[in-house]
Amino acid sequence: MNTINALKELVLRDAVRYGKFTLSSGKESDFYVDLRKVTLNPEGACLIGSIIYEMIQDSPVEAIGGMTLGADPIAVAASLIAYQKGKNISAFLVRKEKKSHGTQNWVEGPVLKGQKVVVVEDVITTGASTLRAIERIEESGLKVELVIGVLDRSEGGLQAIESAGYRVSAILERNQL
Repeated sequence: MNTINALKELVLRDAVRYGKFTLSSGKESDFYVDLRKVTLNPEGACLIGSIIYEMIQDSPVEAIGGMTLGADPIAVAASLIAYQKGKNISAFLVRKEKKSHGTQNWVEGPVLKGQKVVVVEDVITTGASTLRAIERIEESGLKVELVIGVLDRSEGGLQAIESAGYRVSAILERNQL
């Protein structure tokens, strides 16, 4: 079984739920995917990290991250796989609220102004949280090369990110589940 199919099976088994749910966007849905059940699972992390590494291995990116909490295990998994394959790609996180003490950073991790980065997201719905993360990343002096979502809910988020001028890819789409 290829890596994407293995990931799809794991997502279907462990993360997809049907019922009545309110999403972070405020929308109601009959479909919910709790990707933390997969991204925090060692098999899921390895699959996701491997897939993302394959997507970015030939690009000039130096770091990978996104809005904390959903992006954190994805960024670390991809960073670890890249390191194992001989490429140094640091992980970083974007805070939901600006740190009120110390350095008062939005972005945390071993990144430097001017670096090219990949932004990751667990689930793309409206694209709003990804675009907020991108704004904070760019304010910190980083250059966004690509956005990767593990799952596109196919509710306009991917297109919203593209409309803002960013290249975006999703590993899985709702219609595959």
